[in-house]
Amino acid sequence: MRVLALLLFFTIMPQDHSSLIYDFSQNDNKNQWFIVDDGVMGGLSQGNININSDGNGVFQGYVTTENNGGFSSVHYKLDNKDVSPFSTVVIKLKGDGKKYQFRIKSNAYQRFSYINSFETSGDWETIKLFFDDFVPMFRGYRLAEPNYSGKVMAEVAFLIGNKRDETFSLEIEKIYLE
Repeated sequence: MRVLALLLFFTIMPQDHSSLIYDFSQNDNKNQWFIVDDGVMGGLSQGNININSDGNGVFQGYVTTENNGGFSSVHYKLDNKDVSPFSTVVIKLKGDGKKYQFRIKSNAYQRFSYINSFETSGDWETIKLFFDDFVPMFRGYRLAEPNYSGKVMAEVAFLIGNKRDETFSLEIEKIYLE
């Protein structure tokens, strides 16, 4: 009977209720992250991601509005992670005093992202972003769709695009859910 109860428990339990999205100290493979810059539309901005000596991911580069550009982003794909037990994305990071976006896709084939912006202080901080506050946007325009449902994550990303020429550096320790 005990074996049957355990088997039933693991059968009906959702696949992944882990709160961890990514921890650079536990995974130093930067190749799991990929850059998308405004070069996809003719811009000249350049971003990259590296692992520093402290074991943190560093998303850095420059954004230029030249040639109709103006953004750089770094993306990480998940395997349709069930996030329904949670309500908040938590990011431990050290920014450069600039504004960034954290983006979520709930489907790998989805063209738009759910976006929430945050300001960095220049010091180490913990940023908390509530699922309810992620709005659907495509190419800078708000869509007439509901906000993020908080059920599934297929991709997360950081984006900088403040409509001005600037260098940037965002040091990321980890991303998890609460």
